[in-house]
Amino acid sequence: MEKMVIKGGRRLTGRVHIEGSKNAALPIQAASLLATVGSFRLTNVPPLLDIITMNRLLKFLGVAVAFDEAKHELLLDAQQPVANEAPFEYVDEMRASLLVMGPLLARTGHVKVALPGGCAIGSRPIDLHIKGLTALGARVDQRDGYIEARADQLTGARIYLDFPSVGATEDLMMAATRATGITTIENAAREPEIIELANFLNKMGARVHGAGTAVIRIQGVNFLHGCEFRLMPDRIEAGTFMIAAAITNGDVLVADTIAEHNASLIAKIEEMGVTVIRQDDGIRVLGTAVLLPTNIKTMPYPGFPTDLQPQISVLQLLANGVSTLDERIFEKRFMHLEELRRMNAKFQISGPVAVLDGPTEFSGAEVTASDLRAGAALVLAGLAAKGITQVRNVTEIDRGYYHFQEKLYALGALIDRIDIVDKYKLSPGHPTNETNHD
Repeated sequence: MEKMVIKGGRRLTGRVHIEGSKNAALPIQAASLLATVGSFRLTNVPPLLDIITMNRLLKFLGVAVAFDEAKHELLLDAQQPVANEAPFEYVDEMRASLLVMGPLLARTGHVKVALPGGCAIGSRPIDLHIKGLTALGARVDQRDGYIEARADQLTGARIYLDFPSVGATEDLMMAATRATGITTIENAAREPEIIELANFLNKMGARVHGAGTAVIRIQGVNFLHGCEFRLMPDRIEAGTFMIAAAITNGDVLVADTIAEHNASLIAKIEEMGVTVIRQDDGIRVLGTAVLLPTNIKTMPYPGFPTDLQPQISVLQLLANGVSTLDERIFEKRFMHLEELRRMNAKFQISGPVAVLDGPTEFSGAEVTASDLRAGAALVLAGLAAKGITQVRNVTEIDRGYYHFQEKLYALGALIDRIDIVDKYKLSPGHPTNETNHD
């Protein structure tokens, strides 16, 4: 087991490259199950733990998988018959595994998927998936820790989502590509990852219209085929590094990203006094010595993303005044705040709203990542803290960030990753070796 060790107080400067989008890659990997003709070549695929977990599931189902991690290239071939059951051992690690349900049902007429695991950030009910598949003509049962669905032939239907769930929208889009007739998904999620999946499905031969709006229409087709596709940049990784630059009063070019994907974040950090410059090659972020407080509410896209809420809370805690953080997506996404309390953070929580008292003089402490984005937030707090911060359970961070420690180190952070057991054996980049940056 490993932990990240950070010595705070260093200003981040330089250029950081942003990887391909994890949250776009996962549904695209699942969509490969729909193709009975041809193979896929996906590029700009980040070598992350979640990507590898999905590859393991696809291999179990019968998909030929070849992942060149050095080249960030993924080859998939689902032309051979595929299995239709995803057992608990393959699904427990990651909720996105549920995305194979729609494609497998559309292709085989029968699917059985274990209820998934993933980040401990609150309940994420699957009722919208079930409601949508039922509307398409499936018979769905949930029992003994599994969801089982059957349909000889899915039929296009009008589906209204009570909440614009990204996962449900993606799952139903994929299932509807092989349904007869036209499917209309109303109150659909509008995230950039939805548009990316629609673009991918259309390259496979699907007919998906309206992605990125609240109404998506899918005309079913008889078969889908392989294709080549390059993934868009990861907006959450980009946002994390933008916040890291602001936290350290830095000057960082977040390269290879799309400003429009993080418009809500940019608006908020500019409101706090941070300078954001949109350039042809990325987004340049220049911090400020005095941060202004701001109020944030997480919302479905294009609102402020819940996946950046833990990270932005660190910046709010550094602001000169009181900020509020209203979490409207996941009810347990304040778990990182209790860890930040160990680092001298002061706040009060009332239901979905946290009131954050700044400016905080973070002090180094030993803390534990409860989930992926919480882990990133704790590392960011360590960058601003006096003394040494140690972040445990860093495999959570590996689920969504590629070479996170190395990228921060290249920007000037004093950060290392060490084995908890062998705590006295320090690698060359250990935070106590400050001369590595001088």
